[in-house]
Amino acid sequence: SPMQSLLARLETIFDALEHTWESERAQRRVATVLILSFLVSLLVIELGRRGLLPASLAVLIPTNHFYAVDFTFKLLLIVELAGLIFGLAHSVANSVGKQIEIFSLILLRETFKEFTGFDEPITWLQVEPTIIDIVAEASGALVVFVILGFYYRMQRHRPITEVEADLARFIRAKKVIALVLLAIFVAVGAMSLQAYFQGESIPFFDAIYTVLIFADVLMVLISLRYSTTYHIVFRNSGFAVATVLIRLALIAPAPVNALLGIASALFALGLTVSYNTFAPVIRSESPGTVAETTT
Repeated sequence: SPMQSLLARLETIFDALEHTWESERAQRRVATVLILSFLVSLLVIELGRRGLLPASLAVLIPTNHFYAVDFTFKLLLIVELAGLIFGLAHSVANSVGKQIEIFSLILLRETFKEFTGFDEPITWLQVEPTIIDIVAEASGALVVFVILGFYYRMQRHRPITEVEADLARFIRAKKVIALVLLAIFVAVGAMSLQAYFQGESIPFFDAIYTVLIFADVLMVLISLRYSTTYHIVFRNSGFAVATVLIRLALIAPAPVNALLGIASALFALGLTVSYNTFAPVIRSESPGTVAETTT
């Protein structure tokens, strides 16, 4: 049918983009760009501090060297988000884990970002009012990192259905969703960049995680075409709730943001442990179910 033909073309485009992105050459280039971005940022900030930049450019350049760290971390997070979107097509559980991973990196970035508000050289009197926030966000990132270790260790990946044709259609649907997310990701990034040069601000990560919530819900609804068993619906819906908690953490002040991030990671871990423990029992008591879990 025309629809299936269109979906097949979109799947081919996604596969080509993913192959390019995941290649060793691309990853090395990305790493090189991150290194150069950091060094160039430091250089430009130093030139601005010494009054060696044109006036039109100098007004856009901050004077604190820690902005170079903040800027490079933002680029790193964008790279990780791209990896998250490509991974969405393969494993919903791993995709949620990746979302939490990225939030832990956002917490680390917030730790560095606190330093951008200080005058150089930094003194203890400047740091003292924010030290609790800095320690809370750094510690929160560490706790999330540890929880994720247990989360990935507990994962049990099984196909959503034993019917190969249905499984192929489900994977194709996930790839199309990921491709749409990639387009939205690029569009939001372009708007954020434009807003920056206009002296405005668009909360990039807030917008992306909002879109991810809707993508998670859509994934749950699509999975219903291939399985309506309770334990699968509950698990996948629960993953969407974990994303909601991250979205709330993004707008919360420190240390509440760290606590919400930990809550999201613990919720995802609890969901996984509960699923692994009780899903076999629920499945055995539910007649006529062939599906097991979303990859």
